[in-house]
Amino acid sequence: MSFPQSQYLSILTHAPAEQVKQTAEALLNSLGDITVLVNRTGLVMLPYTDTVKGSRFHLGEVLVSESRVRIGAGTEGYAACLGRDLEQSLAIALIDAALQADIATESLTAFVTAQANAQREADAALLHEVEKTRVELETF
Repeated sequence: MSFPQSQYLSILTHAPAEQVKQTAEALLNSLGDITVLVNRTGLVMLPYTDTVKGSRFHLGEVLVSESRVRIGAGTEGYAACLGRDLEQSLAIALIDAALQADIATESLTAFVTAQANAQREADAALLHEVEKTRVELETF
């Protein structure tokens, strides 16, 4: 696999939810027995670091959906996503478990790579649009 776990989980949480759900749905028959250990929403504190003094503080609470699953002989998958879409976090947890168990690794890696490329292109397009608004001022 070309992505470490933390990186592909980040990519999947930013991917379109419907595409992630469809990918997980296609995996179900190859995962064997699935046990859902956690599937809930909750609030977590959002940490932030002050850019001037470097001190850490909490901006407030954010709503997340969290899922943890166990497949087959004990391989576990985990996901936490912003928002209340429990199906999205469950789908990501199933994909994580599949990748951990080396199930459909080639197709899942291709999906994650495609999502990473799409996100990179979207970021570049946004930065290009932001760059158009740059104003250069001369001071005397």
